[in-house]
Amino acid sequence: MTRRGIRWAALLTAGLACSTLVACGSDDGDAATTTSVAGGAASTSAAGGQGSTTSAGPAARPTSRAEWEALWTKERAAIVQRIKDGGWGVSSDGRSLTGADGFTTDLSKCPSGWSQTEGLTDTSIKFGEVLGLSGIYASPTTAQAIGTMLDFYSAKGSYKDSTGKTRTVNYITKDDGVDPARTPPLIDELIDSDKVFAAGTSASANTFKVYDKLNQRCIPNPVFGSGHPAWGDPVNHPWSYGNLLSYGTEAILWGAFLDQHLAEFPAGKVTLAALTLNNDPGNIILASFKAYLAQSPNTARYDLQSEKVELAAPTLTDPMTTLASKNPQFFVSFVGGAQCPTMMNEAAQDGIATSAKFKFLAGVCLIAGATKKETVGGDGSTANGWWVVNGAGVDIRDQSMQNDAFVKFARDTLQAHGYAPDAPGDYNGGLRDGWALAQAFQLAGQLPGGLTRANFILAVRTMDMTNPMLLQGMEFNMSGNADAYLYESAVFQQWSTADQVWKNQGDPLDLSGKSKPCAWNTSTQDCG
Repeated sequence: MTRRGIRWAALLTAGLACSTLVACGSDDGDAATTTSVAGGAASTSAAGGQGSTTSAGPAARPTSRAEWEALWTKERAAIVQRIKDGGWGVSSDGRSLTGADGFTTDLSKCPSGWSQTEGLTDTSIKFGEVLGLSGIYASPTTAQAIGTMLDFYSAKGSYKDSTGKTRTVNYITKDDGVDPARTPPLIDELIDSDKVFAAGTSASANTFKVYDKLNQRCIPNPVFGSGHPAWGDPVNHPWSYGNLLSYGTEAILWGAFLDQHLAEFPAGKVTLAALTLNNDPGNIILASFKAYLAQSPNTARYDLQSEKVELAAPTLTDPMTTLASKNPQFFVSFVGGAQCPTMMNEAAQDGIATSAKFKFLAGVCLIAGATKKETVGGDGSTANGWWVVNGAGVDIRDQSMQNDAFVKFARDTLQAHGYAPDAPGDYNGGLRDGWALAQAFQLAGQLPGGLTRANFILAVRTMDMTNPMLLQGMEFNMSGNADAYLYESAVFQQWSTADQVWKNQGDPLDLSGKSKPCAWNTSTQDCG
């Protein structure tokens, strides 16, 4: 490990030492959750969890799509073999499902009339998703990219399972406007009227409205656009899983970054400012950041000022003006959607952009494409130099990546579907998640009995593959009850207005296998 890597390892080990997923301290009554990271050093090498078969992936990115497909074929075969060697799957009496590292779920508790193959025909797979296609937190580009990936593999005939059936995916989307009140009836439409095989959801509050029902109904539930630690709960919610870096992990990385760069600030107190949403995820990330600062060896130097904003607030002037009056030297934000560019414009007008040496957007702002010139208006200068903790890293708009085999394929495929790859939005996240879904459908189909709901969840909870939208050194895996998070790595990036792209700052940090499962308690707002 390099000296820089050793320094990061020490900072993160200190910050994660108290991460029991309950209390590391909070001075204002907010949730005291720090993160779902269990502790241990971070480095750019793979670090699989207990029982994990995590590998470092290929030594270099494949140089053609054929090489990518050959790699994924090999990885899927290894997962199938691991499952067979472990003797995992549905019991002979059909009453239980077992998997890696003690994973088990009681299928006998599924409702009367439940079917392993509902949503499947001999030729099709119905996959539904409720997400925000309109409103200030809208992410239509995510759905477009997911659909593009699923359609591509449908056209290739890739969803052929061990029973000999070859299917295509029928991707059904429903718009809840990111309004939690609108999510339940739309989920009901998907599972009761459309009778989908699996039902995706997006955003934390929206998913909380329905994930108990989906688990009680034994319906696979991939969660997009939310890094809430609750989605890592294989014991109580075995049918749900997340597709984003945990918010708590993101906050600890902010703190570790601050500690590492402390020498760049003048002596004495360093004023920190945080703008966060007044909701469950906002409380998690603020409490996690506070907890890191509280245990930092530099805690005496930090003066944290924070303001909260409502999810649907059309303006941010008041809380941003209050924070600007403190002349912060370090600024972090946790807002999303249209609030991301609004916040940056406010920072440019009220002085935060000048007073703060480092300014961080929330990772969820990547979904909104918040830094593009078209989004912030004018020449885009208000977005220049902002930082982000990116849980993936590959950007198909990056000019330096245009000759990359997968990036070229992704751009060409989006264009063939009538989409503009350089448009504002989150094609990157949609490609990452759409590829993962396509692989899960293929992998589950290769298991004994072919594609079923139980085999789909078993496949996902044993996933260990090379996601092409992640940088080298960023792992993509789960392992039963020991490792319940697909994404646990990140890279620091800074926005370049001139190049209109996020530029990596340093190597990716891998925390794969370091996150404890989280049995989220909605009453106490922690992991139990």
